[in-house]
Amino acid sequence: MAIIVELNMTGATQAQYEQVANKVSNGRGLVKNRSDWPVPGVIAHVAGQGENGWFVVDVWESEEAWQRFAEIMLPYAQEAGIPEFTPRVYPAFNVVTE
Repeated sequence: MAIIVELNMTGATQAQYEQVANKVSNGRGLVKNRSDWPVPGVIAHVAGQGENGWFVVDVWESEEAWQRFAEIMLPYAQEAGIPEFTPRVYPAFNVVTE
């Protein structure tokens, strides 16, 4: 079952997000295609400035796929100095991709 992952990273900056993205992509910068993610299963990724920091919403094919990615990404977020945050995970009811 698809899930929605919300990352509300209070105090995080665009520069920190870009640093993490560069690590996740093995030095290729921002990931632009689903096939470039380090693990399969991402359906959609959106990131931008939120009210209090950087905000990300992902849709993943399953919670297991998200967990595989989180194991890679979360240490990079800590390394970049992003303040601790708690991912919020919700079941997806309807996902439209095209």
